[in-house]
Amino acid sequence: MILFICLLLCCCCGLNNAQPGEHECPDSCALEQEIVAMKEKLKTMESTLEESKTRMTNSENQIAELKSRANTKVIFSAAAGGTGSIGPFNSDTTLIYKSVLTNIGDAYDSLTGIFTAPLAGVYYFCIFYHAGGENEPKLLLYKNNELIAMAHDHKSEADTADNGGNAVFVQLQQGDRVFVQLEANTHIWGYNHHTTFSGFLVTQ
Repeated sequence: MILFICLLLCCCCGLNNAQPGEHECPDSCALEQEIVAMKEKLKTMESTLEESKTRMTNSENQIAELKSRANTKVIFSAAAGGTGSIGPFNSDTTLIYKSVLTNIGDAYDSLTGIFTAPLAGVYYFCIFYHAGGENEPKLLLYKNNELIAMAHDHKSEADTADNGGNAVFVQLQQGDRVFVQLEANTHIWGYNHHTTFSGFLVTQ
């Protein structure tokens, strides 16, 4: 429709130029200018609309990401299991907590004893042990190759049983590994879920 009006105006202006003696049509030329101005305004409105659509799409993506984060849960708890003493060993040994109590997110591997962070965030880990007083107990909590916490007690002949533990908040990146080692020449009891390893995602 706009194209038809423009063609009509061009013909009108052309007739005016071809017949200078006749009355010119200033109203038609003014209308043409208004149409050009309207087209510019329309382009501006279209550009603004596209920008609004882009902002809306970005907002929707951010909301979806926040919802996804809110629904992401990583929680595990496992016990050493066994029928008695674990250790002592000649070298530091990664403990395998075989009895899995919960493993939401499947980040803990009961075959290796290693927790692998599925996503970056702040995590909470805690370790507890039960041990006999005749042997020294000592657990080492590692993030990759970095020692981040430990729990131990001294050997005591008078004290027939020891209980201990520790807990820590730690920032992890996706793929970081957290595990517990039993220090060389120490021991713990695995019987009846006395010794446990637990953790969960606090925030991303």
